[in-house]
Amino acid sequence: MGNCKITFHPGGQEAVVSEGTDLLAAAIAVGAQIPNSCGGKGACGECKVVVREGKVVTESSRWLTEEEIKTGYVLACRTTVVGDMQVEIPAESRLEGGKILTETRGDERLADFSSKPEDVVEGIVPEGRALFTPSAMTTKRFLRLPSPTIDDNISDLDRLYREIRQWRNIPQLHIDLASIRRLGGLLRESNWQVTVTIGQRNGITEVIQIESGDTSRRNYGIAADIGTTTVVASLIDLNNGSVLGTKAAHNRQILYGPDVITRIVYAEKEGGLGVLHRAVVDTLNDLISAQATEHRIQLNDVTALVLAGNTTMTHLLLQVDPRHLRRDPYVPTTNFASVIQAVESGIKINPRGWVACMPGVSSYVGGDITSGVLASGIEEMAQPAMLIDLGTNGEIVLGNREWMVCCSASAGTAFEGRGARCGPRSVQGVRIDDRNYEVVCTTTGDTTPVGICGSGYIDALAELLRTGIVDRQGAIRPGITPRARQHNGTSEFVMVWAKESGTSRDIVIPQPVIDNLIRAKGAIYSGAKVLAGQVGLTLQDIDKIYIGGGFGNYLNIEKAIWIGLLPDLPPERFEFIGNSSIAGAKLALLSQEAMREADEIAGRMTNIELCAEPSYMGEYVSSLFLPHTDINLFPSVKQLLGI
Repeated sequence: MGNCKITFHPGGQEAVVSEGTDLLAAAIAVGAQIPNSCGGKGACGECKVVVREGKVVTESSRWLTEEEIKTGYVLACRTTVVGDMQVEIPAESRLEGGKILTETRGDERLADFSSKPEDVVEGIVPEGRALFTPSAMTTKRFLRLPSPTIDDNISDLDRLYREIRQWRNIPQLHIDLASIRRLGGLLRESNWQVTVTIGQRNGITEVIQIESGDTSRRNYGIAADIGTTTVVASLIDLNNGSVLGTKAAHNRQILYGPDVITRIVYAEKEGGLGVLHRAVVDTLNDLISAQATEHRIQLNDVTALVLAGNTTMTHLLLQVDPRHLRRDPYVPTTNFASVIQAVESGIKINPRGWVACMPGVSSYVGGDITSGVLASGIEEMAQPAMLIDLGTNGEIVLGNREWMVCCSASAGTAFEGRGARCGPRSVQGVRIDDRNYEVVCTTTGDTTPVGICGSGYIDALAELLRTGIVDRQGAIRPGITPRARQHNGTSEFVMVWAKESGTSRDIVIPQPVIDNLIRAKGAIYSGAKVLAGQVGLTLQDIDKIYIGGGFGNYLNIEKAIWIGLLPDLPPERFEFIGNSSIAGAKLALLSQEAMREADEIAGRMTNIELCAEPSYMGEYVSSLFLPHTDINLFPSVKQLLGI
């Protein structure tokens, strides 16, 4: 068996692999991003590629049409390499171009950096949410130390500590041995003028580093959201709290599975945990490096990083075995990870800088949700409020300043713009004409559509219901319009005709995708309903519902109500809070008070395991209608449909 060179276009990645390797494995080896939801079993049909040159051995698949086969389409996971090849990843199979949510809300919970602590004590922001005092995770201070004399002959370290304590009253200071070893020479070489970086870690104030001269203006931090699908990182000036920039990318772990369960399974393979750890760390490092280059700062000046992610993502980033997260009784190794030095994590900032993970609650309610609560301020409110994080896990928090309960209602990948033959995100909004059933689509970036994103699926299903193209069970009604058709034995609705798409093929919503959407929206709604019932409330009793997550800002609330994803409440009760995960991480990075509040939030939340709740299955089954089996729960939709 010889080696074969595979070139993937349009990225130009070149893989040299042994004959007999499958194309998906070759793509993963060189970072050519091709979606796959089934772990390479041929069950999802997402990893379509086009063989432009070279010979392959491939299996037939129900996911490929005769026309596609004739033009060289194959499933990467079902195709074996037998020689050198040129492979094109078509637009519908590329993990690129989708809009990743970076906008945040929650900055109003942080007092201005120019405020004095006494000014913040009584500070209140709208809706009763307390202000946090600015006190960054790490702080730099320029010191001019008096040189030793015969009368002032204390040790170099005591001299440093004395000067620090004139700046801040810190009874106990810690410094590592390596810093002590170089202290004497550094002080004298710098003429007793140095900059110290200090911060509090795990309850202890430490001297992180000592630099010659005045570098106090160069102190930066990173607030990051480590999502299952995407990673978002903001570069922040720790001296004044300003966000210098935010960048986002797809989490490279997506090559090994679309959700936390498939990644936990992969992590159990020999070497799998290390692979997943490096994938997410490499993703984060690239974002940090790009920010540093763009803003002309040195990575050594980035001294702090706060990460928010679900429990599985946190375990994988820290390279902690996650296998017990999916085994009864679903216990994580840790919900409260210690602050560590960057060098321990592989994250490329100042190696002595600190990395903190937002605290989680349970195996499926992680630090990203704690961040969301912190950003929204639910824990300070008098009336019951709810946070719904719309993503793969679909976490929900309900509470106020006296109590909080939470749960995870697994929505799968239905809201991620995946699972359909059309592949990646593109169509964002949909309107169907009542008379001729023509479809008007809006796309991310006003581009030619190549697929459908999460909000696009919700819009489409709502419009299909409103116009009667699907019934309340979600079944496509044939014959109403040529767009509603049978193809390869499956009902589907044509959203965009081939001549108008960016793929030269029809963009469709097949019946199985609609069925999956109904299951996903049912999981969210029934989870929220059961959670409210646990504390003796109904959904009508909730004063405010905050919507966060990967596409929350692009969600049409009215249409989400039409399909029964959200409860039928007045529009003013809903509020988008953007990427609440990174918003909370930013608060924790810039305020030690906020970080302590996050710990308290995680400790206060009571987790409800829906799988162990007797009422959940009945509620879930009842929600598998549009909008619900009990139409009276949705009076506005009842009126819309003329029932």
